[in-house]
Amino acid sequence: MPQQWYAIRSKPRKEEVVWLQVASQGFETYYPRIRVNPVNPRSKKLRPYFPGYLFVRADLDEVGMSIFQWMPHSIGLVSFGGEPSIVPENLVVAIRQKLDGINAAGGAIFDGMKPGDAVWISEGPFKGYEAIFDERVAGSERVRVLLEFLGSKRKVPLTLHAGQIERKKNK
Repeated sequence: MPQQWYAIRSKPRKEEVVWLQVASQGFETYYPRIRVNPVNPRSKKLRPYFPGYLFVRADLDEVGMSIFQWMPHSIGLVSFGGEPSIVPENLVVAIRQKLDGINAAGGAIFDGMKPGDAVWISEGPFKGYEAIFDERVAGSERVRVLLEFLGSKRKVPLTLHAGQIERKKNK
């Protein structure tokens, strides 16, 4: 049987430990993570896109299922009816492409953000101001927002680093 992609389930918040163990044993792995802008600057900047899961490519006829089941912090391969479920190659490629695009555009903050959405400027000289998201600046981690400046009715375009804005929460 050729190598196939499988999903491994890990214990809560142990995805990275399992990922490192699987990779150290020579398996091809994919641990989908997304860049985030945490409130606490000491928090992790990368978070699992699928908390509790990662992907491994293996030939189970050769290595067996137990290697993944008995690995520390692993719950084992995702299975249905006792049979490990194969993850199609094109699905892994599509997930990788989507996450690469989101991460290149500045991370999770842009996932679903569209022009006209209200944002707060969280850092820099305009910290605390409300603005309107206009667009991502192509090929960089910068964004353009429209700022109502000094009470004028005219909106002033402002280019900022993506990490300087936060989506405004609806109340």
